[in-house]
Amino acid sequence: MDTQARLLLEKLLSAGEKESAGRRSRQAALTASHLADYRSFTSLQKKESFDTTMRAAQVEGAVKLKWDNEHTEDGFIRRVDLLNAGKLAGFLGVVLVQDQVDQAEVQLAPFAVRFSVVQELMAHWRKLRKARGLGPDSVSDWLDAIRAIEVFRHEISGEVISMPVREASARLFNDSKRIERITGALDVLLANNIEAEVREPAAVWQELGLFREEHPVRLAGNVTIERERVTALLDRPYTGLPAGTVKRLASIPTMIMTIENLTTFHSEAKRSCDEPILLIYTAGMPSPAWRAMYVRLLHDLPNGVPVCHWGDIDEGGFRIAAVLAREALSVGYVLLPCTVMHPDNVPEERRKKATPHTLERIRHFAQMAGWDELGEAVATAGFTVEQEGLA
Repeated sequence: MDTQARLLLEKLLSAGEKESAGRRSRQAALTASHLADYRSFTSLQKKESFDTTMRAAQVEGAVKLKWDNEHTEDGFIRRVDLLNAGKLAGFLGVVLVQDQVDQAEVQLAPFAVRFSVVQELMAHWRKLRKARGLGPDSVSDWLDAIRAIEVFRHEISGEVISMPVREASARLFNDSKRIERITGALDVLLANNIEAEVREPAAVWQELGLFREEHPVRLAGNVTIERERVTALLDRPYTGLPAGTVKRLASIPTMIMTIENLTTFHSEAKRSCDEPILLIYTAGMPSPAWRAMYVRLLHDLPNGVPVCHWGDIDEGGFRIAAVLAREALSVGYVLLPCTVMHPDNVPEERRKKATPHTLERIRHFAQMAGWDELGEAVATAGFTVEQEGLA
């Protein structure tokens, strides 16, 4: 098969697939501009090689050739129309994207109930769009990502996962770097949203209890904590402790507030470290070990002590709030939003206009957190803002 003819036929096939997916309105064809190099050939051997490949594609019923001289079909080819994308794909020995999607759907469909984003993914691929740079030929990445989530989140029941990412990857896949390579798919599946903001790899792994380097939990306030080996007052302005060593409260705070972002945590820790308020930095989406610690701290808290959260006013922030609310509810507490998160308290200059899709996702996670009123207020206001903009 002539190399230059093949390259042009591949381009023609791509145009045909875009036309089928509704991403191109013009009929797929190779026109004079595409054929300019071919039409400038001075070597008869090169021209005949090109023509032979094109004629073979026409014999297969894949294309229709138009010549300078339509009666004798000699001279140069002036136009190539696509007749049948499937036949052209067969001629080239490639698989149509739509066929790849069909094959991927068969493999991923069993997981669509647990991961509704699978249906979004299929629709995305059918429009010839990729998700985190991954197309339907990457189905093995998505299957491995699903496997990792199910193992680390569901199958190891009763065990809090806290493990170096490469150790976990080697155990699960016999490949120490496999989890790092499928981080994009993990992020989409964990967010269950193909349009979710791209997170740093460490934040994605943390949600599963995996880390490259383990970081201590930061806590602040004039509060006494019972730990693995000692019961002591938290240092000023804050203390960093391994989550697993934090056992329970040894004094009763007037409030427990979780804070999503580090800058805000540092500011609030300096401001209120001498007050009996327990501040806990979530480091974005908290890890399983962090969440287990959080439940232990709430377990013996007397009724009436408010449990609050201060996070970003965006999809990720409300998703984190929904996770925290679920953990708090497991020990009988209702998580309250910090008052500064209400749209009425956000200056106009710090607001960033949000898409309808983002606002719908905010509303969804707000409902999961039990923050229906706040979710509706944010959706009505139509903006997002990072936590630092609320300080």
